[in-house]
Amino acid sequence: MNDFQGLVAIVTGGASGIGAAVVDVLTSRGALVGVLDLDSAAVAQSEFVLPLVCDVGDDTSVTAAVAAVAERFGGIDIVVNNAGIGAQGDVASDDDDEWHRVWDVNVLGIVRVTRAALPLLRVSSAAAVVNTGSVAATQGLPQRALYSATKGAVHSLTRAMAVDHLADGIRVNAVAPGTADTPWVSRLLEGADDPAAERAALNARQPHGRLVSAQEVAGAVAYLASPRSGSTNGVCLAVDGGMDNIVPRPRAT
Repeated sequence: MNDFQGLVAIVTGGASGIGAAVVDVLTSRGALVGVLDLDSAAVAQSEFVLPLVCDVGDDTSVTAAVAAVAERFGGIDIVVNNAGIGAQGDVASDDDDEWHRVWDVNVLGIVRVTRAALPLLRVSSAAAVVNTGSVAATQGLPQRALYSATKGAVHSLTRAMAVDHLADGIRVNAVAPGTADTPWVSRLLEGADDPAAERAALNARQPHGRLVSAQEVAGAVAYLASPRSGSTNGVCLAVDGGMDNIVPRPRAT
């Protein structure tokens, strides 16, 4: 497939996990990609990929990185707002500073990057924004109050952006992964009292009995971003093994 041939994309948090998988699928289908990450050292620069150190929590860092991508590749057609951080605990577990910190990355990070790219997206004939939401936005998961609140905001923001920029010709969608097999989840499991039991519990929580792969999420992102999906707008696409939409019978033991 070459549906992204000649298009320029930005992927935040693109150095590992879901973001790295998104970079791989976009470049394999012809895109030129600016990879924005706090730690971009692991990303090899090439004629198709431009790694840039970027903190989505800092507007100066964001505007500089977006400008660098546009200068290198001649514009911006696609923005994948994937950068995010996690949080654990109930509503009383984190102080105000932590609430502001996570909100600043997970929600305002999307605002900063999209805002900086907006003038370039408006002149693109294939403009698309894809935000990374979560099943945590629609399912009440235990000990995820802060994280869930930010992802709920991402889903609402996605729909608001979609209608606001309809006249600009910019499609805005979100992907909503279930628990994905990424380095971040692996680090959480390593901190558990019984990592094997915790992984088994996460597998069992999803109807298909396993964690979602980064490549599966990346495939959904590519669908939402592709010019071939011109009638898909304002959608939060679940990639969660059915967790958000089906209620299977318990597995026989």
